[in-house]
Amino acid sequence: MSINDATRFDWDRLREAHPPLEIEKTGLEPWATMAEEEAAHSSWDNAAEEDVVNNPEHYNTGTIECIEAIEESMSSVAYKGYLKGNAMKYLWRYDYKGKQVEDLQKCQWYLGRLTQVVIFENEGE
Repeated sequence: MSINDATRFDWDRLREAHPPLEIEKTGLEPWATMAEEEAAHSSWDNAAEEDVVNNPEHYNTGTIECIEAIEESMSSVAYKGYLKGNAMKYLWRYDYKGKQVEDLQKCQWYLGRLTQVVIFENEGE
């Protein structure tokens, strides 16, 4: 079976068979929880509306995001090309779909993700 053939049920079975590793306790958990709760209820983030740029519902199935599965399925070079291509796609067509701001925000999201990957890779040099 290829990763392209995997269904959400396959991912769920995989997660059940291989639960995530325990993260070392840092003592900052209460503060992280408070920050998450504050972000979820902040006045500038309407929790009733879907965040179509940073967390679109249709890209989340089970406990894995599509972007994470894509990253794991590719080499670093291929993944950076994927991010660059998506940023270019949204920038290219932002003026033609009737959702200019949303498409520009999506372009920024992909460019930001690409920037994070490059920064991480350059730290090892």
